[in-house]
This record gives sequence, C-alpha cells and structure tokens, in this order.
Amino acid sequence: MLKKIIATLATTLALGHAAAAEHPAFKVDVIGKGTPIILIPGLGSSGEVWNGTVQRYCGNHQCHVLTLAGFAGVPAINSPLIATAEQQLSDYIATQKLDRPTVIGHSLGGFLGMKLASDHPAQVGRLVIVDTMPALMVARMPGTTPAQMKEIAEGMRTRMQAQTPEAMLAVTQQSLRTMISKQEDIDRAMDWAKQSDRATVINTMAEMTAEDLRPGLARITAPTLVLGSWIAYKDYGSKDSFTQLYQQQYQQLPKVQVELADNARHFIMYDDPAWMYDRIDNFLN
Repeated sequence: MLKKIIATLATTLALGHAAAAEHPAFKVDVIGKGTPIILIPGLGSSGEVWNGTVQRYCGNHQCHVLTLAGFAGVPAINSPLIATAEQQLSDYIATQKLDRPTVIGHSLGGFLGMKLASDHPAQVGRLVIVDTMPALMVARMPGTTPAQMKEIAEGMRTRMQAQTPEAMLAVTQQSLRTMISKQEDIDRAMDWAKQSDRATVINTMAEMTAEDLRPGLARITAPTLVLGSWIAYKDYGSKDSFTQLYQQQYQQLPKVQVELADNARHFIMYDDPAWMYDRIDNFLN
C-alpha cells in the first residue's frame, strides 16, 4: 500500500512539473468545480491576493488562480512577461478545454486579460478589469503618441535600473500606501514585493507603459466590467471627472460597464470587497 501511495504521489508531482513546463510564464492553482474563472493578480502580487474572491466564487465555479513569473517567489523568465503570459494563457485555455472562462484581472492582470480578450476574443466569455486602463500613459499625459510612450517607458526603465534594490523597495512601500488602506494588507503586498524579481518588475512596468491597447478594444466580444478607484487621487479631480477618464479610455469597447468605488483604493479586493463582489455578482448573473 505504501509503495502504491508513493508511486501515485510521484506520478502526480511529475504531471505537475510537466504542466508547469508548458506555461513557465505563470504558476496556476486550480480550486473548485464548475464554470471556469481565471484570476490574474497585478504587478509583484501573488495569486493569494484573490483569496477572498476564491472563497466567494469557487464553490460554484472552478477557479484558475495565477501568479505571474518573477512575482512573489515564482521563478522569472527571460522573455517579455506580458506578451509571453498572454500566449501561454491562451494555450492553457485551449489545452485545459476551458469553455469561454470569465477572466478577472487586477491592475497588470486586468491589462493582461484585456490583451488576451482582444487578441483571442473567442476564448474569453466575460471580462472583469479591476482598476487599470488600456493606455496608462495617455491617461496621465493626454495626447502622448505611441513613439513618446516607448521613449517614456525606456526612460523609466533606465531610472529604475539605476536605483539600488533598497531604494526601489522604499519607493514600492510608499506607492503601496497610496494603493491600500489597511496596514496589514500593505505588509502582505510588501512581502510579495520583496520576493519578486527586480528585473521582471522593472521590465514589465516598462512593457505596460509602452503599450496602448485602445486600438484593439473593438475586437473584444466579451461583455466587460471595469471597476475603478479614485479616492487616492481626490485632490486632482472629482469622481465624475475620473469616471469620464475611464469611459474615454474604454470608449472603443462595445460591451463595457464602468463603475467607480467610493471607499476603495487601487486594491479594491482588500479595501471594499463587498462592493466589488456585489458588482461582479450582478455582472455574472
């Protein structure tokens, strides 16, 4: 009996390693049974950021919870993360025979979900984007051209590479204080940041900054829910002005619903999960 258990365990581990080898751009944990949901975290975050969401939805759904390569202790890869993860996620959906899953992504994860739904529209059933935009640099600097976006991204990459690791972590902690309200949640996100690969963080930020997904939004056929935040930037504009900014960014997306939280910063799943779940419940139903 013991030999049989060991043999079964060895086979399971071998299959797990083989599966991981097929998509080195992300680690995935599969939880529950039912219609599929893919959960993608943001820059430097672990899939554990979705723990509350998993508890909420994975009784009636099968959740595929990703952690992207180079983040939160997952080994880094040597190719551009967003482009590589998108293709490998498309392959994963096909090989796992996932029937038009709902894709929920936070920040970078939302950007990746958007790109997947644009390039592979038949593979995504519904799309939930948690606090990101298709052209972040244009949102900050209206009128920025594609060439200028690439130039800005390269300048950012150079400046970040010149920082010491300690200085970069200090900047990360300062940024997280604007993105998350509770100290325990800031500490959790900071632990993930400390386990993340420095080069991956820098290069992925540059990759995201340089890209404008707006021209491809019209190809997305999935009904899309965009959940945004604004209170961390209330000194720079009203809720109405930020709502208009989100709507402008997504105006080429035919089936989009945009809602902004009143009490949540960037990590909406931490700051106001009840509001987020209510919107997702209504959207999925």
